[in-house]
Amino acid sequence: MSALKIAIVGYGKIAVEEHRPAIDRARDFELAAIVTKGAAPADLPVFSDLAGLFDKGPAVDCVALCVPTAARYALAAEALEAGKHVLLEKPPAVTLEEIETLRQNAAAKGLSLFAAWHSRFAPGIATARDLLLDAHIRSVRLTWKEDVRRWHPDQSWIFEPESLGVFDMGINGLSLASAVLPAPFAVQGARLAYPENRRVPVAAELDIAMDGCDNFSAAFDWNHQGADDKALEVETDRGMLLLDRSGERLAFNGALLLDRRQQEYQAVYSRFAALVGSGESDVDATPLGQVEEAFARAEKKTTEPFFG
Repeated sequence: MSALKIAIVGYGKIAVEEHRPAIDRARDFELAAIVTKGAAPADLPVFSDLAGLFDKGPAVDCVALCVPTAARYALAAEALEAGKHVLLEKPPAVTLEEIETLRQNAAAKGLSLFAAWHSRFAPGIATARDLLLDAHIRSVRLTWKEDVRRWHPDQSWIFEPESLGVFDMGINGLSLASAVLPAPFAVQGARLAYPENRRVPVAAELDIAMDGCDNFSAAFDWNHQGADDKALEVETDRGMLLLDRSGERLAFNGALLLDRRQQEYQAVYSRFAALVGSGESDVDATPLGQVEEAFARAEKKTTEPFFG
């Protein structure tokens, strides 16, 4: 199969630092254009919207949507209508209804739609999953904490309600946990902290239920100081598993099994190429459903103002 011509839609921090380098290294893709209303590279055709790309730009086979969450549904629908395969950054949509509609649209047109949960491609995922496959899980602790000022500098959209607030980050932890743990889980309760000057939560504590597990909790924080703290701790009848540093490092009973820098997005694009090649889609919306559960069951508290 010849290289798939792809356009990146939205050229912010993650597109620049993760998507473009992964595409440039991939044998299966050729970056043909950028669609953005902001700063853009000088070495590629640039368009302000998809209509301009499809009307006047180079022919593309697929698009990678790296725009703010609220814009993804409409752009994905437009790209599918134009006959393009679509990769969705996380979260893939604002609601489950949106992602289901896109899934149906892609299926009707025979196109590939990929909800790219990049944390599921972390180096330690497969080994951690194998270690837990036949274990009795006693307790789980999911921690996902970072400083939003570092990851989304000067980005006002991240504080709009459609962005999901701290869950824009925490959903990565949920996607990782759902890929590693051997049974499905559901949010039973949540406590969300809303700064008095923001319309989204910047911290969350979740109570989670999973069959056979005595205690399962999660803590997300966007106002974390220092190095990121992103870890899944699982106590089993065989001992303790720790998958930390966003899935880069794995230890079991204190013995280090894996410590490898991430190349998540390289694996994301390999998966996307495989889906297009086979005519399939991968649209697991489980983490988004868990976020919806958290909002539906939330106890909300107002906290001091948050300034970026």
